[in-house]
Amino acid sequence: MAKLNQRMKEIFEKQRPIVLASATKDGIPNVVPVGMKKIIDDETILISDQYLNKTLKNIQANPRVAITVWDEIEGYQTKGTVTVETSGPLFEETVRWAEERGKSINRPLKSKGALMLKIMEIYCVSPGPNAGMRIA
Repeated sequence: MAKLNQRMKEIFEKQRPIVLASATKDGIPNVVPVGMKKIIDDETILISDQYLNKTLKNIQANPRVAITVWDEIEGYQTKGTVTVETSGPLFEETVRWAEERGKSINRPLKSKGALMLKIMEIYCVSPGPNAGMRIA
């Protein structure tokens, strides 16, 4: 397992939206912006599913995904495996989180699921000699 460091967390928290990539079982890619995301711990990221359709089908067939975050200077790609929760305490907490977020932007949001990304690898996507290198 790879772990997020403090700088990676800072960039993740500031960036909105992040980019989530998935692929079909046959490897056909799909990339979408995701706004409702948060770090659960150094190895786990939560993504709330409001509108994921193709992405969710991909994850059900192939749970391997990647997310990318960046700022003006540096960026990181995180790869891992996703599980989807549609019941239980974490799902209920995610539903409440989406409802509150919707109220704050005057737009109803309903979470269909809590996607739990377990981080396996982290890569540098910053410009320069380390671009593309695995760093964790």
